Amino acid sequence: MKQHPQRSSLFVSAWLLVAVFSVAGCASTGSNSASARPVLYPNATLNRVGDAAARAEIDACMARAQAAGLSPVEQNNAVGQRAGQGAAVGGVVAAVGALVTGRNMDSILTSGVAGAAVGGSAGAVSGAMQSRPSQLYRQYVQRCVSERGFDVIGWN
Repeated sequence: MKQHPQRSSLFVSAWLLVAVFSVAGCASTGSNSASARPVLYPNATLNRVGDAAARAEIDACMARAQAAGLSPVEQNNAVGQRAGQGAAVGGVVAAVGALVTGRNMDSILTSGVAGAAVGGSAGAVSGAMQSRPSQLYRQYVQRCVSERGFDVIGWN
């Protein structure tokens, strides 16, 4: 049974997108991620109020920081820049590859669009992985939590 080349390239592109977003999911946790939360030392206040109340206090401090205009990650345009670069490179590489292998104009355009989609997605993930936590946001949250009697020993 002969496989249609256009369907094959779309299938490969779909699997590449799945792989790219799987890697992005792995990069979105840990002490350097935007979802990191303060880790508390088990001092007298934490022992008295318990974990649930401490989480509520942390959530309130994080909300106050955001209401003050602070973001958990440094604001930059890395995601957009990397997405644009990836789309340009992926589209050109795929189109040139199709041209070199002697495909017709429709195949060249289809390959270029598929390459741009995959390259743009990979670039966006790369930009997102390069974002750094905002130290100002973390200092604000730590001070707020500390004023409520808790001791922050790190972020995770």
